[in-house]
Amino acid sequence: MLTGEELAIAVVRILGALPVLRWPLAGSVIAILVDFSDLFMMNLLELGGVRDYQGLDKWLDLSYMVTFIIAAWRWPGTPRNVAAGLFAYRILGVAVFEATSWRGVLLFFPNVFEFWFLFVAVVKRFWPGYSITTLRAAWWLLPLLALKEGQEYALHWAKWLDNYVAVDVVASWWRWLTGWLVGWANP
Repeated sequence: MLTGEELAIAVVRILGALPVLRWPLAGSVIAILVDFSDLFMMNLLELGGVRDYQGLDKWLDLSYMVTFIIAAWRWPGTPRNVAAGLFAYRILGVAVFEATSWRGVLLFFPNVFEFWFLFVAVVKRFWPGYSITTLRAAWWLLPLLALKEGQEYALHWAKWLDNYVAVDVVASWWRWLTGWLVGWANP
């Protein structure tokens, strides 16, 4: 049984994934931002807590990943085929994570699917004449993989953000920014 907090987070995350089906680029940006919202909701809601954040997060990631793969299935050729392979690979990684409960496994199964989807959505929106061939896909996947591995390392291997509270981080940034702006405006 989900706590009230887990249920609220689940509803927001699932609803946040739906715009992808109508607007792939804008919807994917919304879905990714909504994905981060659970960090704030956990700090602001008091409805029974979140018992296993990593497990809940991985299950809820499936809501946006499913909308991404549905949208990607409309693409022709290489972009669709790469998306399907990356989606399957990430699902395998989530299954291994669930079986082991070891976050480090996610470093070996990075969610490059998410970055690939964003990349193709940007290309389709702003450079519709650009053809993503198999060779071009391979070259583009290299920097996407490097970026995603860096993120997976920071989040799941090194766990650099585990000791931070999202609301406190935003408040600290706000104090720094407003302090800097006040100092700049009043030399």
